[in-house]
Amino acid sequence: QVQPVESGGGLVQAGGSLRLSCAVSGRPFSTYDMGWFRQAPGKDRDFVAYIRWSGSSTYYADSVKGRFTISRDNAKNTVYLQMNSLKPEDTAVYYCAATKSGSSRLFTSDAWGYWGQGTQVTVSS
Repeated sequence: QVQPVESGGGLVQAGGSLRLSCAVSGRPFSTYDMGWFRQAPGKDRDFVAYIRWSGSSTYYADSVKGRFTISRDNAKNTVYLQMNSLKPEDTAVYYCAATKSGSSRLFTSDAWGYWGQGTQVTVSS
């Protein structure tokens, strides 16, 4: 069983930064691709970013490209999401997700088998 646990959410002013962390327990972390999704009130859960098991490839939603950076430390079983230049529209619950390496369609939530409980990010204007 793989269990992601997010931390690092909070309240920040527009233009500020936050770093989310996701610690993963269970099977070898290095064999899993990792991703971040977010869900605003009344909206669907949207893809934010993912990183392949080796860290060699990363992908971002257009809405966060150039502002957010996903990274991972396989020695610490942790994936990070550095969020800069935050905007009020980034306000959402952010979820960490894991799936076995080699999966496809990683832009969709259906591709991910393991989810954290979520962490709230609120950006004030």
